[in-house]
Amino acid sequence: MVSPVTVVKSEGPKLVPFFKATCVYFVLWLPSSSPSWFSALIKCLPIFCLWLFLLAHGFRFLLAHPSASLIFAGLVFSAVGDAFLIWQDSGYFEHGLLMFAVAHILYALAFGMRPLALRTGLVIGVLSGLCYALLYPRLSGAFTYLVGVYVTLISFMGWRAMAGLRLGGAAWRWTELAAGVGALLFILSDLTIALNKFCFPVPYSRALIMSTYYAAQMFIALSAVESREPVEDYRLSKAA
Repeated sequence: MVSPVTVVKSEGPKLVPFFKATCVYFVLWLPSSSPSWFSALIKCLPIFCLWLFLLAHGFRFLLAHPSASLIFAGLVFSAVGDAFLIWQDSGYFEHGLLMFAVAHILYALAFGMRPLALRTGLVIGVLSGLCYALLYPRLSGAFTYLVGVYVTLISFMGWRAMAGLRLGGAAWRWTELAAGVGALLFILSDLTIALNKFCFPVPYSRALIMSTYYAAQMFIALSAVESREPVEDYRLSKAA
């Protein structure tokens, strides 16, 4: 197990561009009512920096660890989703929803199916069902089904992230904590989007959505550093 102090010393400098790009986004605070390619670039820039964060560990690292490669791919789809959502009022909200749905599938695959943690899955499933029940009366048309599928996928991702979380003992790993925190923040961010779009105006919604979103993606990217499944174990599991 790698200690948190070692993680901060080794990974902190690689995250400096991400923190700077996030600050740029909040300092500029470009109006969402005037979408442009520049505003799309500024919004996606922190995610681009997380690409670079993973690439800084080398292509060989990504190729040798399937979970890290899947998280990298999830970040790519997330950036495309961010760009689509810049123009959500022009009919691209569904496109962004689809890109993030793919990202959640990739993240869930990266987190793996071991341990299964059925109780955790049951709790998350019940809470997700309650959230969808809250949204359902306010949904119409295709959103009735699209939101339902999206809630299922992000809940599944959250389950797989939380399933491996162990807070004590020799088996504890900080990357599993990062994955769990990242998943919960992602769910909080998207829940705020849903409430603000379909139910009622959420005060300071954009600041809450984007701060939790960027933090979520950072923690998920960090969870790839100490790989969950080395390539040898991956091949053995496939052969079993």
